[in-house]
Amino acid sequence: MRIGMLTEGGYPYLNGDAGLWCDRLVRGLGQHEFDVYALSRGPHQADTGWVDLPPQVVRVRTAPLWKAEDDGVTYGRRARRRFTESYDELASVLCQAVVHEEEPPGSPNASEAPPAAQADRFANALYGLAELARDEGGLVGALRSESAVRALERACRAPGALRTAREARVSDLLAVAAHLERALRPLSLDWYDDVTGDGSECLGAVDVCHATSGGAAALPGLLARHFHDVPFLLTEYGVRLRTHYLGSGTGDAQARSAGGPSGEPAPASDIASGAASVRSSAAVQAPAVRALAAAFHNRLAAEVYRQAACVTPGNAHARRWQERCGADRATLRTVYPGMEASRFAEVGDSADTADPHTLVWVGRVEPAKDLVSLLHAFGALRGREPRARLRIVGTAAGAEGRAYLGHCKALAAQLFPDEAEGPHAVGHNPVSFEEIGGPEAPTLAEAYAAGAVVVLSSVVEGFPVGLVEAMFCGRATVSTDVGAVVEVIGGTGLVVPPRNPRALAEACVALLRDPERRARLGAAARARALELFTVEQNVAAFHGIYLELVSRAPLRRSVRDDARGPRPFAVPAEACLPGSWSAADARVAARITPGRTPGPPPVRGATPVVATEGAR
Repeated sequence: MRIGMLTEGGYPYLNGDAGLWCDRLVRGLGQHEFDVYALSRGPHQADTGWVDLPPQVVRVRTAPLWKAEDDGVTYGRRARRRFTESYDELASVLCQAVVHEEEPPGSPNASEAPPAAQADRFANALYGLAELARDEGGLVGALRSESAVRALERACRAPGALRTAREARVSDLLAVAAHLERALRPLSLDWYDDVTGDGSECLGAVDVCHATSGGAAALPGLLARHFHDVPFLLTEYGVRLRTHYLGSGTGDAQARSAGGPSGEPAPASDIASGAASVRSSAAVQAPAVRALAAAFHNRLAAEVYRQAACVTPGNAHARRWQERCGADRATLRTVYPGMEASRFAEVGDSADTADPHTLVWVGRVEPAKDLVSLLHAFGALRGREPRARLRIVGTAAGAEGRAYLGHCKALAAQLFPDEAEGPHAVGHNPVSFEEIGGPEAPTLAEAYAAGAVVVLSSVVEGFPVGLVEAMFCGRATVSTDVGAVVEVIGGTGLVVPPRNPRALAEACVALLRDPERRARLGAAARARALELFTVEQNVAAFHGIYLELVSRAPLRRSVRDDARGPRPFAVPAEACLPGSWSAADARVAARITPGRTPGPPPVRGATPVVATEGAR
C-alpha cells in the first residue's frame, strides 16, 4: 500500500522533531511505499538537509511553514464573495467558541449555539477556504488582505461577542489575522489532487494519510479526507492543543479545561516545537489575541479528532487529554513509542556489576527535571547511607539549561563539601556531573549500568524515555509520579510524589538496602520494556492499523503486482468489484438464498477476483 506521511518540522529533516520514530517506522515497513509531505519550521532545517532515506520512500514533497510569499492571485467578484462568506463564518465561530467555553450558561455574553453546531460551522468555513484556494490557486493574499481584518473586526464587535474580543485594538486584530494566515498556509499547497501539473501523484493517490502530529501537519490529512475520502490516521505523542495553551500563556485554568489531570506544563521539547512562534510575538500576549488564537486551535483540534479514522496517543496521559479535547473514545488506540532495545541488550543480559551504593540520574539538564529536589533528597539519604554516591549524567538544554546546571553544581558543592577518607587522602564530592562520551560514561548503556538504582526526579514529563532505557538495562528505578511514569513503570519500580525530597530519599534508601528486591524489580522492568516499548511492537501496531483502515476504505485506484494481477491488502475480494455493500444488502442476499452464508449480492457483468495473499 502507499502511505502519505505528514510531518511538521520533523522527518525527513536531520534536526527534525520525532524524526527517529518515523524513520524506524518507515524502515520497518519495507514492503510498502511512503510519500513524505513535510512542513519545515525554519530555514535552518532546509540548510541541514535530510536523513538517509530508505528505498521505500518514493517521493518527498516539502513546503516552508515559516514563510509564504504572496501568491499573486487576484480574485474576481465571485471569489471575493466566497472568501468573505467563509472568513466571516470562521471569525464568528472563533468569537462564539471562546464565549461558549468561558461564560456560564445564561450570562449576557454566553453563546446560544450548541457545540455541535459550532463545530459544523467551523468545518464549513475551513473547507470553504480550502476549496477556494484549490479553485483559485492560492489563499495567501486574501488572508493578508484588509477584508480579513475587517471580518475579524465585525466578529469582535458583533452582539454576544467575547468581552475580551470586543476590547481588541487594531494591533490585536492585525496580530490575529497574521496568526490565522500562518496557521492556514497549508490550505494553499498543491498537494490535494490525484496528480499535479507535472504528472506526479499527490495525496489523493495514497491509501492512508498518517499525520505524525496535530496542528499544521494534520491539515493536509483533513483536506485529503475531504476531497478524496482518503483514510486519515493521527499520531500525537504530545497533544498539540495542550502545547499551544501552555506555550502561549493561555493559563492553567484553560489548559485544565482541555483535559490535563493536574494542569502541569507540557514537556519543554513540546513547547519549543509547538509554541515557539507564539512566544516570539509580543502581540500574542494581548488577551484578545490569546483568546482568539486558542479558540482557533481548539476548533481545529476538535475537527481533526472528528475526521480521523484512528487516533493513536503514545500513552494514557495523552489519551485523557485527547478525550477531553473532543476525540471519540472509539477511535483512540494507544501505541507506545518504539525504542531500540539492542544497544542496551549487553547490559540487560549481563550480571549486575554496578556499585551497590551508587544512584544514577540520566537525562537532559533543565529546570523541569528538578535536580534541586534530587540533591536535597541525596543530602537526606547521605545521613543514613554515608557511602552513597550520586552520578548526574547529561548535557544542558540551551541557555536556560546551562544556567540551571551551574546552579546545581554550586548547590552540590554547598551541600556536600569535598570529603577525604584520611588526613593524607584527596577529598572528593559524592555528587559528580558527567556527560555521555566521557571517561566514566562512554555510552548511554554504560551510564545506566554504573548505578544500582536509576532515579527520575522530574516535575514535568511526557513519555519518560530515560526510564524505559533504564528498564531495558534491567535497573530498578525510583521515579516521581508525573506524566506517563506510572503507566510505563507498571509496578516494576518505586514511584513517589514530585517535589518531595523526603519521599524520594526514603525510596532510594529502601532499594539501596535490599539487593534482592532491586534484582527482582530490574528483571521485571526489563521484561515489561521488551514487551511493550520496542521498535518491533510499534511497527507491528501501525502496520495493523494501516491494513485495518485500508480494509474499510473504498478502492480508489488499480493496484497490481508484477504479474499484472490484482493485489488486495487486507480487503475482502468483493471490495475490488464495482458496487457498494452494506449490512442490508447482506441480509437481502441471505433471504433470497436460504441456507447460504450471508454475503454481498453478485454484481452483473463483474469479473470474479481470486483472493490472493491478504497482508504482505
